[in-house]
Amino acid sequence: MNPAVLEAGADSVTDHTPDHTPDTRALFAQVAFNHLLGLQREFAEGGVARLSLDLRPELTNNFGVVHGGVLMSLMDSAMSSAALSASGFQKAVVTIDMSTSFHRPGRGRLLAHASCQGGGRSVCFCEARVEDASGQVVARAMGTFRYVRV
Repeated sequence: MNPAVLEAGADSVTDHTPDHTPDTRALFAQVAFNHLLGLQREFAEGGVARLSLDLRPELTNNFGVVHGGVLMSLMDSAMSSAALSASGFQKAVVTIDMSTSFHRPGRGRLLAHASCQGGGRSVCFCEARVEDASGQVVARAMGTFRYVRV
């Protein structure tokens, strides 16, 4: 599916499809923190998502590489997008647990790849990794997300 369609799918968290089920596609665009960081959702469908971030100086640490908190936020948002898409955008999610491993310094354009690994009606278990422009893995995360009603 075209990522532009995903972003334009709903005007608010409470938008509903013609059969009156909630549609949470617009949640990502409504999160002010995503805008602040400059996160872009490139794809989210069927329990898989990809987000990108063009690193800016204000998002770096004292060593001039991506700040660990930025990496964690990028992976959290990617996993949330994967979990939302796994529900067919019928539910919202909240993070209840996240474990992160940092592998190497990150610079430039960063891509977060996330996927749902299991779960059920109330939770979704996800994995994510961030790669730099050369395809090197910068960080990995695992997270648990609780589905909530909108």
